[in-house]
Amino acid sequence: MDFDERVAALAALADPARLRIVDLLSAGDASPSELRGELGAPSNLLAHHLKVLEQAGIVSRHRSHADRRRTYLRLHRDRLSGLLPAATAGAEEAPGVERVVFVCTANSARSQLAAALWHRASPIPVASGGTHPGPAVAPGAVAAARRHGLTLVQDRPQALEGLLRSGDYVVTVCDAAHEELGPAEHPSETKPGTPVRLAGVSHWSVPDPVAVGTDAAFDAVYEDLAGRVADLAPRLEHAGSRA
Repeated sequence: MDFDERVAALAALADPARLRIVDLLSAGDASPSELRGELGAPSNLLAHHLKVLEQAGIVSRHRSHADRRRTYLRLHRDRLSGLLPAATAGAEEAPGVERVVFVCTANSARSQLAAALWHRASPIPVASGGTHPGPAVAPGAVAAARRHGLTLVQDRPQALEGLLRSGDYVVTVCDAAHEELGPAEHPSETKPGTPVRLAGVSHWSVPDPVAVGTDAAFDAVYEDLAGRVADLAPRLEHAGSRA
């Protein structure tokens, strides 16, 4: 980053609201309405802050792969090298989680690859599920895992219903699943009367490679997920290690 780019980045962050937006996006992607709910800021002011961050190249937006009326903001960490909270947070700062659960619609590609990547990167247990699980893991996902020396941790899709338990950290890797679950449920219980206290929730807006079907599409999703997993893994701590 040259001098002018550094000045632009630091100027963009020189506002409490914009710095808070960056902090929120460091956990995962979010829509403007979700950010507005967290910040309590009016739409016009939020739009101004997002425009400043976009012009500095710190965040970018794209259309939801499910509801095309919605957009998601994504943080570009390479524009903030050395400015974000350290990836290796201390034990007293890192959230303690029992398990990480990756969620997409069919649990046939993105969530399967994410779970396998997590299993390779972290000792924290992992699982994956789908809001509408398909009949089998997508052949393209199996082939992508093989190309990258990755071992899938599940041999078939499973339903999200009944899967979650207290202490789970949930990551949706599919816009459709994220939008179906909604911010209120996202998800707070697996069955009526049985509350589940999640350790945390993040959303990664990752396109569906099955819809494209090419090796290149699956490899692009693999690279996207691998980078996100590598960033999140050092930020979480297994709750059992604190005992």
